[in-house]
Amino acid sequence: MRNFNRKNNQIRPISIKKNFNINADGSCLICLGNTKVICTATFETDVPPWLKNKQSGWLTAEYGMLPTSTDSRNRREAKQGKQTGRTIEIQRLIGRSLRTVLDLKAFPSGQFIIDCDVIQADGGTRTASITGAYVALALGVKKLLKNGVLTKNPIKDSLAAISCGIINDNILVDLDYTEDSMADVDANFVFAKKMGVSEVQISGEKTTFNLKAVNQMLKLSFESTKEIFRLQEKIIGKI
Repeated sequence: MRNFNRKNNQIRPISIKKNFNINADGSCLICLGNTKVICTATFETDVPPWLKNKQSGWLTAEYGMLPTSTDSRNRREAKQGKQTGRTIEIQRLIGRSLRTVLDLKAFPSGQFIIDCDVIQADGGTRTASITGAYVALALGVKKLLKNGVLTKNPIKDSLAAISCGIINDNILVDLDYTEDSMADVDANFVFAKKMGVSEVQISGEKTTFNLKAVNQMLKLSFESTKEIFRLQEKIIGKI
């Protein structure tokens, strides 16, 4: 039996608390089962050097896990002097995914910085981060439009992410840590509500997989994100 007595196609209990950080332009605390991530969005009137005078904005993301986010204390990466390959890969994924639903020309010479800090990890931290980061971004845009900092809504579509895997020939969505560690095939999907698939990550951890399995995972995962999209819309409201 899965934790929370879930069906194979059922996500863990999810909640999103908006405006969790009063200093950010937009923020939230997202809880997906026992995974908890603080997501913030900050807008700066500057762009990376390679975008100077190109009439385009930018969005970048940073990701980290608190030392006690797992059952054994992790050493702070700042203490070690460099980020791990996993951290770099995840924060690139977050930024890349959010840029697919953002009109960068709508805010030339400005950039959003997304911060995702995992305070408790039980699987799916990257997907929870993307889902929460979109909420933080949308809340930030809403505030910036109200204050006249932005004159046009740059968000083109909603964005949500979900993990998926195959365990003993069964396809399960939203894996917790125990399930993820025993998965034969591990996947992460990022969906834009109207525009389609933003990102697909699939790896055969213990075995190979075929196109039929990929299509089944995609379909089941997208159906499962509908609940997430509804919650996001409820939290954000109309922009």
